[in-house]
Amino acid sequence: MSFSHLVLRYAAFAVLATLVNLATQRGVLAFGAGPAGYALALVAGTGTGLVTKYWLDKHWIFFDRDRSLGGHSRKFTLYTVMGLATTAIFWGLETAFWLAWQTDAMREAGGVLGLTIGYGVKYNLDRRFVFTDARPVAAPAG
Repeated sequence: MSFSHLVLRYAAFAVLATLVNLATQRGVLAFGAGPAGYALALVAGTGTGLVTKYWLDKHWIFFDRDRSLGGHSRKFTLYTVMGLATTAIFWGLETAFWLAWQTDAMREAGGVLGLTIGYGVKYNLDRRFVFTDARPVAAPAG
C-alpha cells in the first residue's frame, strides 16, 4: 500500500471513529445535560470511538493477523494505554471550546480538532508500541 493510500485510509477511519464518538455523545446528552451528563457523554463517546478505531486499525491499517485471545487482549490494552495521552488532548480541547463558547457546535469543533491531533500522535505510538509485528508503509524520508 502506498504512503498516500495509507494516510487517506487512516484519515477516513479517524473520521468514522470521530462520528461514532460524537453521535454517542449526542445520544447520551439527549438524556441529560449538566456536568454529569457531559462527563458520561465524554466517556461513552470515547469508548465507542476507541473500539471502532481499534478494530479498523488492527485489520486495515496494521494488517494484524493475530487472532489469539492473549495477543488480542495485550494489543487492545496497549492500544488503550497509548490512547490515554491522546484522549487528554481530545478532552482538553473539547472542554476548552465548551468553556470558551458554551455551544454544542463549538464543543464539537473542539472535539474534532482534539481528535485530529490525537489520532496523528496515536498512529505513531501504535506503530511503535502496539502493532510491532505488523508494519504498514512508513512515511517517506525527507
